[in-house]
Amino acid sequence: MGFRRKALAYVALTKPRIIELLLITTIPVMFLAARGVPDLWLVFATLIGGALSAGSAGAFNCYIDRDIDRIMKRTSKRPLVTGELSDREAIVFAWVLGAVSTVVLGVFVNWLAAALAVFGNVFYVVVYSLWLKRRTPQNIIWGGIAGCMPVLVGWAAVTGSLDWAPAILFVVVFLWTPPHYWPLSMRYRADYAAAEVPMLAVVRGRVQVGLQVVLYAWATVACSLLLIPVADMGVLYTVVALGSGVWFVVESHRLYSRAIRAQEGTPMRVFHASITYLTLLFVAVGVDPLLPL
Repeated sequence: MGFRRKALAYVALTKPRIIELLLITTIPVMFLAARGVPDLWLVFATLIGGALSAGSAGAFNCYIDRDIDRIMKRTSKRPLVTGELSDREAIVFAWVLGAVSTVVLGVFVNWLAAALAVFGNVFYVVVYSLWLKRRTPQNIIWGGIAGCMPVLVGWAAVTGSLDWAPAILFVVVFLWTPPHYWPLSMRYRADYAAAEVPMLAVVRGRVQVGLQVVLYAWATVACSLLLIPVADMGVLYTVVALGSGVWFVVESHRLYSRAIRAQEGTPMRVFHASITYLTLLFVAVGVDPLLPL
């Protein structure tokens, strides 16, 4: 196997699309914490450390889930399934990334940010991947805590402490995770059923999933509005939070409406809408402190 193909296999092991989404929630929070433009070197060091930590968690997850990845069509191209990487290469790579990320964050950012990143990594690997994922349909709800940690890491990187504003954004991401992931599980329900992973779409069906997506979408938007008085957010954030939030809720209701009418659903439309919603919301979080209003 050539060097380029091997390198791409290692990159795929880190789940880069998830890393991108995690970094989207890190950078804007740093701007909010600084109430302006933070030190760019600090931003760079936080992004490198955070990306390595998230990549480590992704690699550990690929190693743990290699048996079910061989069963599911959606994950059949992952490096441990195709044989591009061995189990040993994957686990060593995961440990090295985790160790390097901790050193980078601890030395070049601060040790609170490093500790929060380590907690997120351990929670994703141990609590979600090893314990919750194959045992309960609540897996995504509580496993989503790991995906909320970049918000706290970004704030801690700038301030060296935590506060109510990052706590609210932490809850926003926590509430957003189920209506983001459950539509995906609807789309790949047969995969999860074949692998005996008890996702909500497998154990409860489309109507229940649709209802839960609606409820969590409403809760997410409501929580996002709490940031306005707590962090003294301006017009931009208020307009974006309301506008994108209404769109996210409407798309969720459409999914539920089609489910209760036994019509063919469009779960991936909600899945992509949830990503756009979170992106717009956090861009507003970062830009709002730079504006006079």
